[in-house]
Amino acid sequence: MVNELQEAAQNTITQWAWLIPLFPLAGVLINGFFGKKLSKTTVGLLACFTVLCSFLLSIACVAQLAGMPVDARRVIVDVFPWIAAGTTKIMFGIMLDPLSSVMILVVSGVGFIIHVYSLGYIENDPGYKRFFTYLNLFTFSMLVLVLANSLALLFVGWELVGLCSYLLIGFWYHKDSAADAGKKAFIVNRVGDFGFLLGMLAIFWIFGSLNFKDIFHTLEINAAVTPWFMGAGTMPVKTALSAATPILGLPLVTIITLALFLGATGKSAQIPLYVWLPDAMEGPTPVSALIHAATMVTAGVYMVARLSMLFALSSTTMMVVAIVGAATAIFAATIGLVQNDIKRVLAYSTVSQLGYMFLACGVGAFSVGVFHLMTHAFFKALLFLCYGAVIHSCEHAFHDAGSHADPQDMRNMGGLWKYMKITWFTFLIGSMAIAGVPGLSGFFSKDEILWKAFNAPFSLTIGGFPLGSILWAVGALAAVMTAFYMFRLIFMTFHGKERLPQNAHPHESPPAMTIALIVLAFAATVGGYVGVPHVIKDMGINVGNESFYKWLEPVFEPAQTIIAEGGALEAIDFSNGGEEVGVQNTLAAGITGLNFAKHGQEGIITPEAGNVAVAHRESENEAAATHSEKQSAHENVALEKKLMNISIVLALLGIFVAFIMYNRNPQIHHDIREGLGVIHTVLLNKYYVDEIYYYTIVLPGRVFSEFFLWKFFDVCIIDGIVNGVALLVRGVSAVVRRIQTGVVMNYALVIVIGILAILAYYIF
Repeated sequence: MVNELQEAAQNTITQWAWLIPLFPLAGVLINGFFGKKLSKTTVGLLACFTVLCSFLLSIACVAQLAGMPVDARRVIVDVFPWIAAGTTKIMFGIMLDPLSSVMILVVSGVGFIIHVYSLGYIENDPGYKRFFTYLNLFTFSMLVLVLANSLALLFVGWELVGLCSYLLIGFWYHKDSAADAGKKAFIVNRVGDFGFLLGMLAIFWIFGSLNFKDIFHTLEINAAVTPWFMGAGTMPVKTALSAATPILGLPLVTIITLALFLGATGKSAQIPLYVWLPDAMEGPTPVSALIHAATMVTAGVYMVARLSMLFALSSTTMMVVAIVGAATAIFAATIGLVQNDIKRVLAYSTVSQLGYMFLACGVGAFSVGVFHLMTHAFFKALLFLCYGAVIHSCEHAFHDAGSHADPQDMRNMGGLWKYMKITWFTFLIGSMAIAGVPGLSGFFSKDEILWKAFNAPFSLTIGGFPLGSILWAVGALAAVMTAFYMFRLIFMTFHGKERLPQNAHPHESPPAMTIALIVLAFAATVGGYVGVPHVIKDMGINVGNESFYKWLEPVFEPAQTIIAEGGALEAIDFSNGGEEVGVQNTLAAGITGLNFAKHGQEGIITPEAGNVAVAHRESENEAAATHSEKQSAHENVALEKKLMNISIVLALLGIFVAFIMYNRNPQIHHDIREGLGVIHTVLLNKYYVDEIYYYTIVLPGRVFSEFFLWKFFDVCIIDGIVNGVALLVRGVSAVVRRIQTGVVMNYALVIVIGILAILAYYIF
């Protein structure tokens, strides 16, 4: 009976799951080709309906997947042959497993809500039909990315979402700032995509395949491969991956994963490729919510999680991912402290929260990173849509009052809660969630990230402090800043003295927008209860469960095993006869708290001692180990409780400071701003990173292109060769054309001379 149910569930998924991305594609084709003949209402409802169909079908397929045995929850559907070259065969298909199931629910579910919200937000825009066509195209692209059964297809979805980002950021192309922001996002992402492409090609050269199933199976059994750099020889794949490369002597797996991570830093806006995302706020607010908060920017996190087994083999890459994530989290948070444009504050908040996700992945807590990805999609989409409602209302109010004030500048607002109570309340929920207020979704995921960071499996110490403690401190400090700048937004926008222009009367948004806010607020409230940490249950608070982590466990178990067993591969220098070059393993015993160090036996058991002594010693060792593990587990729980309480206090402290500075006594923040002086100016100007990039990369590139590539190489060399050939032909033809005189007597004379020359040749 069990086998029959499993087979029935698998057949259902096989028959229907491949339709999930096709519904939004149908919306693209219908609205794209026939939108001009359809009414605005039809276009909008069709776009929403197609995404709703994807969401409902996703629920049905995930339900079927949940009914299958834990070790069988991976269904691969090959739709049609895609790439065939020699022995290489890549199928165009989908892979539904616990990880991709979470992603399709987030993409289609949050995407549907944002589509509904857009019905009201973009209602009077002349590009209404084009907007919904782009939204559907993005949803299709993102679903292809997360359902891809191979790296090749994932890369197709990866590039398509980049294209959609360009189209939607520059949606208002008549504005130079929007067009420039779209180009900036496109170009910066190409830098990261180059690294992704190199990593993907290296994987193909080693594994001989880009199919996830083949890659994972080869790693699990350590199968023999024929890597490109070893000629015709075969070797176990882990031996090939551990080969020392000429590049810094790093293992090949480190080079591959660092290249892939470069792609992730571009798509998910991490240092140093984060600069495109704040400018991307030039697009309509639903675009910011859908692409730059809930879905596209999480593609890099998803890719790292999907290839967790490969990343776990390189302790160096894992450490880089964790450090970059932590650095990005606090770097972006400091910028968000002083920005006045509400969408830019939320943009830097997004960059910071993405840093938390990479921090989790870098310390091996992949499931926690994905959990924060999900909760962040709820509360950050809610926050963007709330401020979209604020901007939407202020634009109309300022226009009616004849004011040209910036509707995105918080300094032009204040006291809006009286006019927009639903927006105010839902934004308050989203702000508390991202600040880490206990009981809301962001608290559960962010606190778990901080705990895992504290227990980071790295033996590295800096200044005598373990790297894990430093990562925790950085994450905790960023959390304080997050709480501060989010409630700074609330107090400057919704509370305090009204700074609206005279005769400006803002109003609540239409039902299509407020309903979307209420739904997302509910998700931001309860979404975290599917992953309540075990420590909370130990505190006697019996809420929620760890079902989210258990659901993802089959996906990340191989990576966790690699980490627990010692993690990184040792580098082998094949030029030295396969001798180990002693790359030190920096992954310690893993995140489980167990001691995996294996030393020699204590003492020597003589034959005379017999089996009794051996059994006695084994019994003592087992009892001591059990007692040690219980004591260690108890100490870990106590420590986690302390750190959780500290993070709660820090979050409340950030809220309290914001309340004092921006509500109780606003003069304080003016005094602090004056006191900070240069520091405030640097933060307000975002550390001048854009300017640094401009003068070190953009301007030299422009000068090089203008004076060398254009004026010298193109004009002098390329055009010179072409023009030179033309001048040569012209000169030769000027001489040759004189033969063509048009006089018959001249032609007759030439013929006679020719005949005489021939006769002379034969006679003499």
